[in-house]
Amino acid sequence: MGVPGITGCENKALTTPLLFDPGERWDYGINIDWAGKMVEAASGKTLGQYFRDELLGPLGMDSTGFFITPTMRERLAKIHHRGPDGALAPDLALELPQQPEFEMGGGGLYSTAGDYLRFVRMMLNEGRSDRGRAVLKPETVALMSKNAMGATKVVLLRTVAPPLSNDAEFFPGIDKQWGLSFMINNAAAPTGRSAGSLAWAGLANTYFWIDQKKGVGGVYVTQILPFADTKALPLFYAFESAIYGD
Repeated sequence: MGVPGITGCENKALTTPLLFDPGERWDYGINIDWAGKMVEAASGKTLGQYFRDELLGPLGMDSTGFFITPTMRERLAKIHHRGPDGALAPDLALELPQQPEFEMGGGGLYSTAGDYLRFVRMMLNEGRSDRGRAVLKPETVALMSKNAMGATKVVLLRTVAPPLSNDAEFFPGIDKQWGLSFMINNAAAPTGRSAGSLAWAGLANTYFWIDQKKGVGGVYVTQILPFADTKALPLFYAFESAIYGD
């Protein structure tokens, strides 16, 4: 239908037609990108500037942003692709447009593991940064952490682009739903993660979780494609299990 992919950051990408009526079932989509547009409309700022003023700056996430600064580029990790033989090879440059038509609410930030841990700790601290500054109200954090999809459940995501992602599902067999910002596992995970914990991931096999009951969170990052890598994902589970001592 002539609709470009979302990673091109063109406004026309937001005209993707619905596959089903909202609330009927769960799938990957552009909903958070539309939420980003709403933030821009309400604030009068670009999404990146709003993030910098209200979240990234107060949290000390100084290596995070939509645009790659010269000092960030010096530290930019190359993405590698796993071939059919299991070997990894560096990809051609995979970089989002640095002069986009819009900044994606659903992805596109460059960051570091250390920076993202600051965000994880903010969620564990009920909205407060390591510096003690409140960036979210405790009731907002609680709202973000509750199921927001009724009886609908998270299901296996079947790939539509095998070079970028394998079929993917976290903890198959465990009931999962989504809040306003995160996937929620409704039962305890075999890694030691508590029921009601929050999590999600990034395309190049970057993963995080937030266990508010136990006060534990973690960030695990690689730069490997496709997503749900046959080695990276099991290693993430092993890493998480080690954190809990299981």
